[in-house]
Amino acid sequence: MKRAGMVVMLVLLLSLLAACIDSAGNTGEQADVGAGDGEKVVNIGYSGPLSGAAAYYGENTLNGLELAVDEINEEGFEIDGETYKLNVVALDDKYLPNETAANARRLVQENDTPIIFTPHSGGVSALQVFNEQEKFLIGAYSSEPSITEAGNSLTVRIPPSYDGYIEPFTKYSMERFGNKLAAIPPVTQYGKDWAEALLPHWESEGGEVVYESSVDFSKDTDFFTLLTNALEEDPDVLFIGGPSEPTAKVAQQARDLGFEGGFMIMDQAKLDEMKNVTGEDSYEPFEGAIGTMPLVNADYPGVPDFVEKYRQEYDKDPGSEAGFHYVAMYIFVEAMKAAGNVEDAEAIRSHIQDGLDNLPEDKKVYVIPSIGENGGFEIDTRYGSVEDGEIVPYDG
Repeated sequence: MKRAGMVVMLVLLLSLLAACIDSAGNTGEQADVGAGDGEKVVNIGYSGPLSGAAAYYGENTLNGLELAVDEINEEGFEIDGETYKLNVVALDDKYLPNETAANARRLVQENDTPIIFTPHSGGVSALQVFNEQEKFLIGAYSSEPSITEAGNSLTVRIPPSYDGYIEPFTKYSMERFGNKLAAIPPVTQYGKDWAEALLPHWESEGGEVVYESSVDFSKDTDFFTLLTNALEEDPDVLFIGGPSEPTAKVAQQARDLGFEGGFMIMDQAKLDEMKNVTGEDSYEPFEGAIGTMPLVNADYPGVPDFVEKYRQEYDKDPGSEAGFHYVAMYIFVEAMKAAGNVEDAEAIRSHIQDGLDNLPEDKKVYVIPSIGENGGFEIDTRYGSVEDGEIVPYDG
């Protein structure tokens, strides 16, 4: 009898739990975000690497998104007399495009997410196969040009395209170190595409590619053999990149093996985050590196307040991943307000320029005047180089 009574109680508890599930299939979503009477919740999807070698990168992108959501939810935002708050539903895709696609279908079907953020090109490409049919907007955090070249009407590329880095990175590295390049990009599609764009340009400028290979950060943690083979060709510059943490380890190990040349850093890796990985007080291990300008060194109007809030919340400096996701979330909310709609992805996309125009000055962690016809944010690109152990601007 006692056993039967326990079963009955369990069934009752499950019934109560089911009653808490809203029509979108979310358990307690409104309670989680502190929605009050008369307030509604909009679920925002996220699929990114939250485990494995790229987990640090994924965490940083999600942090920026969640910080914006927390701020927005302090008062909510109003459309047609209704007050809305946001809820981030984050799923781990382990940096695998097939997992990104599976996560997106789950987010749309179970959580009715009008927007799904994903921070890698493989994941974005996987979502572009079906997002127009299933009517959700992709917040694409990747500088891969093919993302917007695909002509997908419901994709917004958040960072600038990486093809803008090729010429200035090449110019700086050749002028400071020489014309012999060893290329060791990651095995991801993003890494392959970067290399396919860079290497012909390097050679067209009179350079020589003396070594070419790739690294799989999902499997490799020791780069000794790969770097030894590369350095046997006596390169002046190493082309490396990917998530900041493993990229920093590649650079540090190259120094340990005696490499004294420069580093050309793909834009996914951030110099300030790489410094944090090495634990050094200065950028000395990365002397001669050229990469994107760290956000904490940028002079955009919203940076000081954002950096202070981020440090208070996460006890570390924010990188561009966090900054771009933070400002993008505010832009999407302003687009929702201009569209008068929180559900229709097409309506929200059609008002992204309004979102940019209406973005408050103190939220401009990046200054983004416009969105291009192809769906990419148009941003003035900044570069940073390491000289005498410090980050200095490089104007190309």
